[in-house]
Amino acid sequence: MTRLTPPCPTRRTLTAGITPRLATRVAMGLTAATLAVASLTACAPLVLGTAVGGAMMATDRRTSGALVEDKAIQLKASNRIREVLSDRGRVSVNAYNRRVLITGEVPTEADRAAVASAVAAVENVNGVVNELVVGPAATLSTRSSDAVLATKVRATLVDARDLMSNAFDVVVARGEVYLMGIVTEREARSASELVSTISGVRRVVKVFEYISEDELAGRLPRPAPGSSLPAPSGSSAP
Repeated sequence: MTRLTPPCPTRRTLTAGITPRLATRVAMGLTAATLAVASLTACAPLVLGTAVGGAMMATDRRTSGALVEDKAIQLKASNRIREVLSDRGRVSVNAYNRRVLITGEVPTEADRAAVASAVAAVENVNGVVNELVVGPAATLSTRSSDAVLATKVRATLVDARDLMSNAFDVVVARGEVYLMGIVTEREARSASELVSTISGVRRVVKVFEYISEDELAGRLPRPAPGSSLPAPSGSSAP
């Protein structure tokens, strides 16, 4: 039976005034619980590391329109894949700023190509990264390990003082970590090097959209009075 990852459950908006770093910690706890249940049912959340609540939405670098389109792309792509594969394979779809990452396992190279073509044909898709593996579906043990590893990766990014963890979307498949997001070259290098040091990580794959440091400065939200957001490394503070 073809298993497609469902949309993540909606969570209530976090309390006003909560800091982005603390909001991420709270969201990680909720995500870890979701992943634990998902691994037992052979499913995984559609998007790992999605911004949650007001404080985290404020630091997501996608526009509100792109966020809505990413959700729609994931649902439409899942339906297209189900039509193509029927009861074959296990596929996960993750969209970030209209770029789609496909992971999982399918029986043949023909299936792999067919899935990529189906996803590419979805409205508003701006690129497809096909990381499907031809072979048997990952075992329950492997999926459970991936869920735990994804939580470890996100916790590591939260603790990194020179990175804004909400700028990264994390997907883990068979011990391979895929990092998605809108980041600078500096952020990409720092995050990938940091994640590669985590025990259990076999490979780090960067699936980024790159922007300049000046563009990043223009995208950063203005902190509320009496609060602050981490400034990008290399930028000067008054």
